[in-house]
Amino acid sequence: MRLKFSVPHNLVIVFSIIIISAILTWIIPGGKFDRKTVNVNGVERSVIVNGSFHYVEKNPQTWQVFSAFYKGFINMSHIIVFILMVGGAFWIMNDTRAIDVGIFAFLGFTRRMERYGPVRMLGVNNIIIALVMILFSLFGAVFGMSEETIAFAVIFVPLAISMGYDSLVGIALCYFAAHIGFAGAILNPFTVGIAQGLASVPLFTGIEYRTLCWSIITFAGISLVLLYAARIKKHPEKSPMYQADEYWREKGSSHLDQIRYNTPLSAWIVAALTSAALVIFAVRYPVTTLNAGTASVSAPLLPVLAGLFIITSFVALRRSIHFFVLNVLAFTMVYLVIGVLGYQWYIMEIAALFLSMGLVTGFAASRKPGEVAKLFVDGVKDIVSASLVVGFAGGIIAILTDGQIIDTVLNSLSGALHGAGKLSAITIMYGFQSLLNLVITSGSAKAALTIPIMAEFSDIVGLTRQATIMAFQFGAGFTDMIAPTSGVLIGVLGMARIPYIKWLKWVMPILITLVIIGFLLLIPTVTMKLNGF
Repeated sequence: MRLKFSVPHNLVIVFSIIIISAILTWIIPGGKFDRKTVNVNGVERSVIVNGSFHYVEKNPQTWQVFSAFYKGFINMSHIIVFILMVGGAFWIMNDTRAIDVGIFAFLGFTRRMERYGPVRMLGVNNIIIALVMILFSLFGAVFGMSEETIAFAVIFVPLAISMGYDSLVGIALCYFAAHIGFAGAILNPFTVGIAQGLASVPLFTGIEYRTLCWSIITFAGISLVLLYAARIKKHPEKSPMYQADEYWREKGSSHLDQIRYNTPLSAWIVAALTSAALVIFAVRYPVTTLNAGTASVSAPLLPVLAGLFIITSFVALRRSIHFFVLNVLAFTMVYLVIGVLGYQWYIMEIAALFLSMGLVTGFAASRKPGEVAKLFVDGVKDIVSASLVVGFAGGIIAILTDGQIIDTVLNSLSGALHGAGKLSAITIMYGFQSLLNLVITSGSAKAALTIPIMAEFSDIVGLTRQATIMAFQFGAGFTDMIAPTSGVLIGVLGMARIPYIKWLKWVMPILITLVIIGFLLLIPTVTMKLNGF
């Protein structure tokens, strides 16, 4: 009799990891580093006091495997609320069928582009995949895009499926691309910026070699995704998500022939009110300063955007409500980028932006307040399972922290660096940072935890502190894409309805390739004299 294997539910996987973590608290001794608060680049951070590690009384976890869920929900509350708000907002927008209309129009445009010889030779879909991935990789490399990719999942997954691919390609376009950029960071303030500040290295020096590394890593990531996409395009049934993606195929193709292209009076009213609000903001903030690393550019961005929104909305409304909704979506993404780079927006502001988008599109489509509220609740219901997994994943960190074993593991692994040669030391650092990232997925938190110690070790073995920082940034980016403790990963997979196990099987071969490339790129930091190193 042949045994059938079924993929465990994501909650089962997370709960199993929590149990394993609890068992480790019985085996690994408790330990603590002393910490102090320092000012790094104008931001207060808690950092380890060198040589302060000491053993403390063991605190084995038992019934806490259940209370860990509560603590996990508290610790991950910002991501959970973000997912629920984005899910509800997009459900309101999806009720207008604007995404379906946009995808249909986009596919028609790509077919027309195939008439041109060079485009046909390269493949219009290949060009689209490459350009989108380069854009998101830049976002990850310059301002550390991560949580923001959760909102893009519901856009790129149906787009990828409509182009003949699967949901894995859709996630590769945004989440995967942003994280290879995060790993090959050029000016990422959450990894490179904090790490260089903690290591007393001039801010964002070594940018030349980092830019080269980002280019190589991004090229490799895009190439691997294109190879997979080409295979799925020829044989869609070979996709591990072929059956599960039926949800998106039905959602994308249903009722397309029943869509009525019209523009209700409510859309004109909402467009006028939205334009007025944007003009008020433009008057209040006439000049915006975009900051990327040490570079900054000031320009009247909000006044320009307000003017463009008024013009493009008028053109879109003359066609139909659907194109106005797509216009609102496009400007939402532009305001997101400006908000992050110019006004230091984070999850709260971005969630508010998407909620505003949902309300604007809902009222523009002549929905009554009660109907908009019901649509929002339906969207929350649809995405609540992803939110639950994020909260449960936070329980893993709660168990390891309360069990007081994280510092013990850190101290034990860092001890392996003593007596190592330069190449051996950089290899151990890279491996250590990659493994630690499975537990501590926050780049800034991991920098504050490890860089003060690693910088001292690099001095002892003769490594440059820049090399140590590069080992950290690669480790902080690659394995984040498989970390079950990452609320962002679990949130993105939940949005895309991709089981964690299937994602793991798909991304592991690609990840191993990228990890090897990362190691090869670390070798010149040891063997060559590089500018800024």
